[in-house]
Amino acid sequence: MADLRSTFAGISSPNPFWLASAPPTDKAYNVVRAFRAGWGGVVWKTLGEDGPPVVNVSGPRYGAIHAQDRRVIGFNNIELITDRPLQVNLQEIKQVKRDWKDRALVVSLMVPCTEDSWKTILAAVEETEADGVELNFGCPHGMSERGMGAAVGQVPEYIEMVTRWCKQHTRMPVIVKLTPNVASILRPAEAAKKGGADAVSLINTVNSMMGVDIDAMTPWPSVGGMATHGGMCGPAVKPIALNMVAEIARHSETRGLPISGIGGIEKWRDAVEFMALGASNVQVCTAAMVYGFRIIEEMTAGLSAWMDEKEYAGVDEIVGRAVPRVTDWQHLNLDYVVKARIDQELCISCGRCHIACEDTSHQAITSMLDGKRHFEVIEEECVGCNLCAVVCPVENCITMVPLAEGEIDRRTGIRVGGQRSWVEHPNNPNAKDPRPAKHAAG
Repeated sequence: MADLRSTFAGISSPNPFWLASAPPTDKAYNVVRAFRAGWGGVVWKTLGEDGPPVVNVSGPRYGAIHAQDRRVIGFNNIELITDRPLQVNLQEIKQVKRDWKDRALVVSLMVPCTEDSWKTILAAVEETEADGVELNFGCPHGMSERGMGAAVGQVPEYIEMVTRWCKQHTRMPVIVKLTPNVASILRPAEAAKKGGADAVSLINTVNSMMGVDIDAMTPWPSVGGMATHGGMCGPAVKPIALNMVAEIARHSETRGLPISGIGGIEKWRDAVEFMALGASNVQVCTAAMVYGFRIIEEMTAGLSAWMDEKEYAGVDEIVGRAVPRVTDWQHLNLDYVVKARIDQELCISCGRCHIACEDTSHQAITSMLDGKRHFEVIEEECVGCNLCAVVCPVENCITMVPLAEGEIDRRTGIRVGGQRSWVEHPNNPNAKDPRPAKHAAG
């Protein structure tokens, strides 16, 4: 049976599934429920300085984008860090850790950008015997307007500086949580590594506004008739998160830096994708808020069964397995050719493939044959773009079939074969060693 035990930045947990810093980890009651359900670890909702508690809005804090079946695919929040007293949080963290020694308990932190502020909060957290700290450099709303959160995470020099302070003033592992609201994730990740971070976690929420009530002409969710931008998470941000995780995992300056993957993880397959692209473990928030803590049962059971099927003994064997297959566009093989194929037995003649191709693509799918509705690929026009398969409502009805070596591409008249990227292509004016096609026209 597969071993789901995980070690991340020196922190052990019985499985790689942690709850992210968010409302589900705001107090002992929630965290204990999560541990009883089977979660491997939690990142306690972000703590701030001692003193008057943060004030959150008492109006709507959340908004969502729903699929047609009302499934939440994008989740937005304007909530701030914990509004509970610091000492209450610290006492609860200490007790929970003592009661659940086998689970990972990391504490998220956000304080003003001064060394004394970080030194003070770190000392207080160390006394709880928590396993580590996560520096919240990602919150895009409210706290960023006070010079914290994303206001730090968008400036690599600040990331490096604060990370270095924290490494100097604590024995605990330091995880830096990165904001996706940057031009490139690499500079912030490099800065965290230079500052001595033990790991990074990403992504935090994407700066967003979920919609507008066009009757009231007010964006939503609104508080007293006014609205603000917030942070979006959930399945809609997963592609963004996967790309950023992969970029850090394959970049020469950040390769090897442990990564905790966050963003749209709902099922065990999502977790495998993050781990395959370099994440050592994953953090979940939206799925737990929408479906409850017991989703961990499907996650652990599904991951275990898949690992047994694929003969992976431990989760470490998954980490980074897909990274060697990630590259830049300029290195893709431009001599590789596929054509769409429609399975006529599965086709329901809805016509979506034809309309999408006819209106917006390459006019490569018929709509009629002998006066009847019939959808067939016109190979002379098909570029293998995959649009038809994307819009088709029937799974596996349309597939992309590679042309064999030496076969003639009926669109170009050239025999398929070879391996040329843009770097070697003769159409590239900057190609240093341009090469012709492997086969002449057939």
